[in-house]
Amino acid sequence: MTAEIVLRYIHFISIFAIVGALVSEHLLLKMEMTREEIKRLSKIDAIYGLAALTLLGVGLTLWFCGVGKPIAFFAIIGLLSIYPTVFFLKNRSDQNEMIKIPTAIFWMLRVELLLLSIIPLLAGLMARGVGFFG
Repeated sequence: MTAEIVLRYIHFISIFAIVGALVSEHLLLKMEMTREEIKRLSKIDAIYGLAALTLLGVGLTLWFCGVGKPIAFFAIIGLLSIYPTVFFLKNRSDQNEMIKIPTAIFWMLRVELLLLSIIPLLAGLMARGVGFFG
């Protein structure tokens, strides 16, 4: 029982870290950014990645123990984050002083935040058995 409570706590802290990182990225993102600004964004993105891996690990542990829920909600958000992460990593050491940010990155971050804001509603419905046909 105690291990489950600790795992759930780590699970929630990871979710908060993911939300904080995504909001920070969205607020710092501009149409054109310097190399230093992109380095800062890549560090925030690394925090996002670490929190996502922690969330995945704890979620899978809970799921294998029979007390967790499916991870499909976060899988979509994780897939959407691949392109921005690759872009930030690739351009953090670019020689150009100003780097143009593709509009797709803005939209991907916005969709991630939208999906992340819907997850608590879906989790509440799932806890009540809504949509379960088994």
